[in-house]
Amino acid sequence: MARRRRGFPASTLLLLLVSCLLVFLGAAQQLQVKTSHAQFAFHLPLPDGVTGAESLAFDTANHGPYTGVSDGRVLRWGGAAAGWTTFAHHQDYRKIPMCTTPVAPPEETESMCGRPLGLAFHNETGDLYIADAYKGLMRVGPGGGEAEVLAAGADGVPFNFVNGIDVDQATGDVYFTDSSTTYPRRFNSEIMMNADATARLLKYDAATKQVAVLRAGLPYANGVAVSHGGEHVVVAHTVPCQAFRYWIKGAKAGEYELFADLPGYPDNVRRDAKGGYWVALNQEKVRLDAAAAVVPPAKHLVGVRLNGDGVEVEELTAAKGVTLSEVVEKGGKLWLGSVELDFIGLMQ
Repeated sequence: MARRRRGFPASTLLLLLVSCLLVFLGAAQQLQVKTSHAQFAFHLPLPDGVTGAESLAFDTANHGPYTGVSDGRVLRWGGAAAGWTTFAHHQDYRKIPMCTTPVAPPEETESMCGRPLGLAFHNETGDLYIADAYKGLMRVGPGGGEAEVLAAGADGVPFNFVNGIDVDQATGDVYFTDSSTTYPRRFNSEIMMNADATARLLKYDAATKQVAVLRAGLPYANGVAVSHGGEHVVVAHTVPCQAFRYWIKGAKAGEYELFADLPGYPDNVRRDAKGGYWVALNQEKVRLDAAAAVVPPAKHLVGVRLNGDGVEVEELTAAKGVTLSEVVEKGGKLWLGSVELDFIGLMQ
């Protein structure tokens, strides 16, 4: 007679089922992504005649925001009473009449007047570092005024499209991108259409005053953000819809590795208040169905929050037609910049 196989006791099976259920629920909670809606943001209009608050910055006294605009200036918001004032500009802005009295569209004059994109303060000195698409890496003191050009090229190759920027507050070193050595900002769509991969990640050494090329041959490197602990720099790549990280120190120093796949084309990256990062998205990733037809996105994503491991934990949506280039978390509020719009958004 065959021996009867004994199974698990009922109490053990129940315990196993409960354990599996708890693991499943825990994983589901981890995968749950919060959704916030930028369409309810307050609009802070820019001065008449200018657009494109591509990047936003706040000084050590939390004054601001400061932002670069289409006519070549960096503006400062002084509150409702003071409004917008000119904080900084390249020397050519005052020298060329068409910069101060526009007679042509900005895209035709920005190479002469300058086009400030990324902004970042060094808290210890109060200096504002400016990534100007055409003029190069610039710096202006706490009082503002005419910005000095710190560098216009590296390794014998002139800058062509200086874009994202951040400052390591511990060292004063500045990390920034040159989005293409082939195409200037005015023709940025050519970078995407031709799969240009000539971008560079660069470092301005505060001690030596020299610029080093950390990585070359990159596809459309855009925004940068030094990690919360200063171990690495997160770099947004617009066309591949990805973010990478370059390790500054530790056992992986010098390595460049994938940090996150993104649901859209990223612009700037900024540290959040929770150990992660806000990544602004200019547009959702294009998706095709089986018949190769374009599938419209169910919602219009303009930003995502990543945790410290590169996992998406929050998404930011907006009305169709709204594009963002930067999301900055300050004092429990989200400030929203756009290279295309004539206002700055504020989410309470």
